[in-house]
Amino acid sequence: MHERELRAFVSIAEIGRMDQAAKHLGYSQPAVSYQIKSLEQTLGTRLFDRDSTGARLTREGRMILPSARAMLSLFESIKSVVSA
Repeated sequence: MHERELRAFVSIAEIGRMDQAAKHLGYSQPAVSYQIKSLEQTLGTRLFDRDSTGARLTREGRMILPSARAMLSLFESIKSVVSA
């Protein structure tokens, strides 16, 4: 599980579309799709239901979203300590 995967996951969860989340993150849409696929493989579950209108969190995705946000907060905290 990598920071980039978690950032993609949280962005898609908040925005609701992979293409818009990719744009927000400054990545290509295929790169974001790959990050989510990799995270889903690591966790052994689907995180989003995808269709032409966007991406919606699955039950499992909703359950891990708070933890993913907490992990990103920890990443930021560690970065600020190192840069200080």
